[in-house]
Amino acid sequence: MTPRALRPGTLLLGAVTLAALTGLAPTDALAQAGSQGLQIFSSNTSGGTTDYTVRTQILIIMTLLGLLPAMMLMMTSFTRFVIVLSLLRQALGLQQGLPNRIITGIALILTLLVMRPVGERIWTDALQPYDEGKITLAQALKNAEAPLSRFMLAQTSKPALEQIATLAGAPAVTDPALHPFTVKLAAFVLSELKTAFMIGCMLFIPFLVIDLVVSSVLMAMGMMMLSPLVISLPLKLLLFVLVDGWTLTVNTLVTSVRAI
Repeated sequence: MTPRALRPGTLLLGAVTLAALTGLAPTDALAQAGSQGLQIFSSNTSGGTTDYTVRTQILIIMTLLGLLPAMMLMMTSFTRFVIVLSLLRQALGLQQGLPNRIITGIALILTLLVMRPVGERIWTDALQPYDEGKITLAQALKNAEAPLSRFMLAQTSKPALEQIATLAGAPAVTDPALHPFTVKLAAFVLSELKTAFMIGCMLFIPFLVIDLVVSSVLMAMGMMMLSPLVISLPLKLLLFVLVDGWTLTVNTLVTSVRAI
């Protein structure tokens, strides 16, 4: 078996997540960590390094198979979308009427729509050249990280990045792109949570007003035994349909993501 035999198929499925290894395990550190039992790089005739050995590639693939779903979710806008849609469901009072699978499906579709430019750049700059044998795995990792880091930094707030860098003990840099990948990823997730709650709060307020008005009217009429949800739910659904709520929500979510 040669390293070339591992490139199609399974290895390509984990190539986006492989970019995280650039921050988790720098190339120089990996090269120094080689041993007789498991060499990190294979050498060419001139004495230089060309690529990871077969056993190392298998180790990376098997490790990433378990981490791939979580890493794919954390490095995209999926977190923002699913939180906002969950808060919207809570505001409408549709805990049973809008299943979790529907929420997850909508968030996943919007994520694919938003992440398409990043995916195309990763495919063009990293996956395709590596599959054709034009670049090594180490270079593919570096090429895949570049567009992904630009996307994450475009959504990351400066205070969040500085806070995570301080907690991680990372040295001060002049360019945010010079931070380790793990620092950029943690700051990106923190910024996504903040943005998601901000959007969810704006969506929640109109429906909260309806609940307050309905509760006040029922209390004034002495109908305390009648649940306000019975009256407010149809009113909230009617308002949501009249203002074309799904179009406004999707437009808000997609346009909230900054393009690179």
